[in-house]
Amino acid sequence: MNALKKFKLHKLLSLLTIAVGFLLLIYMIVAEDEPGAVPLLLITGGTAWYLIMRAWSRSH
Repeated sequence: MNALKKFKLHKLLSLLTIAVGFLLLIYMIVAEDEPGAVPLLLITGGTAWYLIMRAWSRSH
């Protein structure tokens, strides 16, 4: 798999992780009145993943 396809796949997966984190965060706030750790970890992890892959793509 070439680098461009790999980057696009990682970008898609990281953005999907962020989106799932936000949806879960909204659900947890509505259902339990507190955000919880899992959605925040998904959002943080997805954002870090995206930024790392973005920096990696610029260096190559």
